[in-house]
Amino acid sequence: CWKTYLGRLEADELRIGALSLLGNGLSDAGHNEDALPVREAELARLRRFGGLEETILAMRRNIANSHQKLGRNEQALRLMGDVFSGYVKLNGEEHEQTLLAAHNYANSLLCLKRFEEA
Repeated sequence: CWKTYLGRLEADELRIGALSLLGNGLSDAGHNEDALPVREAELARLRRFGGLEETILAMRRNIANSHQKLGRNEQALRLMGDVFSGYVKLNGEEHEQTLLAAHNYANSLLCLKRFEEA
């Protein structure tokens, strides 16, 4: 159980792994309402402990996906746009991660029927 690791330091690798596994498991099981605060806690921890920008962007993408699965398409779009911009700054326009982020951003626009922008 993930609660086993709560007493460990926040930067402890086992605790980090347990939190990540919890978020992934909740999401995979379709419990997106429960997965969202876990993902947000992971992002907050990354920011507090100076996580790599690429890891932070990936977590923000996960949060955007959770919002999209919950039908919160405006929030998902805003986050996907931020993630795309972040990857452009980090890796340039031709990088694989940037292209994936562009695809996700376009998909978010399509969900909102904003076809011309997509």
